[in-house]
Amino acid sequence: MSLRFRLNLLITLLSLAFILVVGTILVNDTRISIRERVEAASRVTVQLLDTIIISSAMNPDMGPTHVVLQQFLQSLGYVRSSNIVLYDIRGNVIYQSPESTYRTEVHPPDWFVKLVAPATETVERKIRYGTLVVSSSAAGSIREAWAGFSQLMWIGLGFFILLNSMVYALLSHSLRPVNRILASINRIEQGDLTTRLPAFKLPEFDRIGHSLNRMAESLAIERQLEENRQLTQLIQSHIEDERRSLARELHDELGQYVTAIKTFAVAIANKTRGKVPEVEASAQTIVAAANHIYDGMHNIIRQLRPGALDNLGLSETLRDAVNFYQNQYPELTINLSLSGNLDALGETLNINIYRIVQEAINNVIKHAEATMIDIDLAATETGALQLTIKDNGSGMDMDELERNNHFANHFGLIGMRERVQGLHGSFSVDSETDPASTQRGTVIRINIPQAIKTEGESA
Repeated sequence: MSLRFRLNLLITLLSLAFILVVGTILVNDTRISIRERVEAASRVTVQLLDTIIISSAMNPDMGPTHVVLQQFLQSLGYVRSSNIVLYDIRGNVIYQSPESTYRTEVHPPDWFVKLVAPATETVERKIRYGTLVVSSSAAGSIREAWAGFSQLMWIGLGFFILLNSMVYALLSHSLRPVNRILASINRIEQGDLTTRLPAFKLPEFDRIGHSLNRMAESLAIERQLEENRQLTQLIQSHIEDERRSLARELHDELGQYVTAIKTFAVAIANKTRGKVPEVEASAQTIVAAANHIYDGMHNIIRQLRPGALDNLGLSETLRDAVNFYQNQYPELTINLSLSGNLDALGETLNINIYRIVQEAINNVIKHAEATMIDIDLAATETGALQLTIKDNGSGMDMDELERNNHFANHFGLIGMRERVQGLHGSFSVDSETDPASTQRGTVIRINIPQAIKTEGESA
């Protein structure tokens, strides 16, 4: 059932209810008016005839009362709203008043007569040599009332038809934008986010159109962001694959060469020991250089792709990374707290969480001048993954970050945020720069809902 049909039906029902109420009031008023009119006419008629009866009784020379009444009634003719019958002493009708000729062409229906006709009142007078019977008659008044009422009915019917026609035309014109709005919503539902609605004359539809346009723009932006996130994830995945391949090549190829160089240098040093001191010293220098290259290569491999991540899982990899940074920067205290089932996150979450922690520690070391970092990673019972990284460093001016379009000049934070948003998580940063504050430093909070379930499904 369309909106237009419902509104037209509502207007029709309201109009019919109004007409019914008005008709009921008119019928009730008409019934009361006819009753009062008939009663008043009957009383006047009875009083007049009583006067004639009394005058005839007081003046016997006028003749018998029934004769006097008969002559008077014949001269009187039709009496409105009264039906007069005169009987002689034997019960024969010697006079009956004629019927009303008023609006005889009007024939009210029986239902109207039943609604407005008053009860018939009869007055009987015993006179000398006869009986006078006066009965109330509302036929003329009913015909007169029906003539006026029928005119009002036709006027009301015409007004009802005209009103509904105007309402139908107005609704058809006013609700015309609804079809365009529904068509636009259908196109948006099918994925066409370029759909836009024009301005409408009615303010309500115009607001709906503006809201729908803004929604389509937001959805288009969100789709673009989602596509960008998927592209970012794809790029990051390729980067991680390249890093893994490069780390493997460094370990397998360059590692073998460095080991071979060290082995040859050790052999030369052993053969020339005590015989050719210059050659031995040079060989020892080559051994030291090879060891240095080997250590540097392992550091590079660790940065490219931590081997523990593939073999031991996220928990052990994070502990190994924290130990590495702790050894490299003994003046910095790093506290790592792990809880929950962190071994069922999958490849994507493992590498992203590791990179986020790695980037956060590097940022603190480079910029925060902190002495302590607290890292708390927890997998909740609902499958969510919560990561909090807090330091007691110099902090960041959050107002400046907002003015710079949300971390536009902080690429490390951008990378962490993009990784989290690619996992459909939330990323927030709180920072305090006041040296007197006990909360001085930066706190990064990350929440990835249903991380374990999502990763399992994607796998």
